[in-house]
Amino acid sequence: MSKSESDSRMTASQAEDDEPDDWDKRIFSTGCATENTKMNDCYFEKKDWRECKQEARNNCPRFLQPRLSSRPFSISRVNAASPPTSYVRKTVDAPKPDPKSPSINDVSPIKDMSAGLADEPLVLDEGARQIDWTKSFHGLSTAAFSKEAADVLLAPVPFDDVEVKPDGIIYLPEIKYRRVLNKAFGPGAWGLAPRGETIVTAKSVTREYALIAHGRLVSVARGEQDFFSPEGIPTATEGCKSNALMRCCKDLGVASELWDPRYIRTFMKEKAKQVWVEHVPSKKKKQIWLRKDDEVRYPFKESKFGA
Repeated sequence: MSKSESDSRMTASQAEDDEPDDWDKRIFSTGCATENTKMNDCYFEKKDWRECKQEARNNCPRFLQPRLSSRPFSISRVNAASPPTSYVRKTVDAPKPDPKSPSINDVSPIKDMSAGLADEPLVLDEGARQIDWTKSFHGLSTAAFSKEAADVLLAPVPFDDVEVKPDGIIYLPEIKYRRVLNKAFGPGAWGLAPRGETIVTAKSVTREYALIAHGRLVSVARGEQDFFSPEGIPTATEGCKSNALMRCCKDLGVASELWDPRYIRTFMKEKAKQVWVEHVPSKKKKQIWLRKDDEVRYPFKESKFGA
């Protein structure tokens, strides 16, 4: 190859390199080619686009929000604002229930216990060889219980078993009546038989029960228990049963001292005290009774001064 041919090819190559390519043409078309060059030089020097962002904004207003990346900065990477949409979300109405289809209350109705429990005891057949305790008085006063059972039933109540209500009424917890009956007759040899359905009033429930021991009627009494809301009716029915048990046990002489005025005065003098307390939620003060070996419990706290 001659020297003239080599020089001509070199000149053509240089001319081709000087010709702007498509990338350069796009840069020049933005009007910010100089700023783009400065940005590239800045990145080459600092290796961090965050160091060059402010310079780009100051020198070229068309670079509003340049996207930072590890690639050389280019105006072509700036996203154009999208035109506002005219789409309006449509609301779809929920399907209306079919009035002919049964509701959940019709399929599985929830019983309103405040109207009564409808738990009347079963009526036995006339020819059945068993006792209908809903109306029978079978075995009442036919014979005395054994001396061993009587000693347990009539045993004096220890002071340590007696509790005091805030209003000064003394009582024996219902579980201790059951312990006395279990000790006297044996577990399974006594029970309470309902003699009617549960009556639910606006604030209380009541039901009549019969105490049966060794297969014969011992006593009949009606229990009662207050409640504050319909949700408390199931618990109130259990309290009603315990109240009836306590009343039936009076006929057996169990804890009969609790109805003796002299016993009550002696107990209150030796084992009870009256203190001033403050009701924590309401800040009201009043006097309450409690055992001398007990402490004031929430919602009360002891107060040194009167109301």
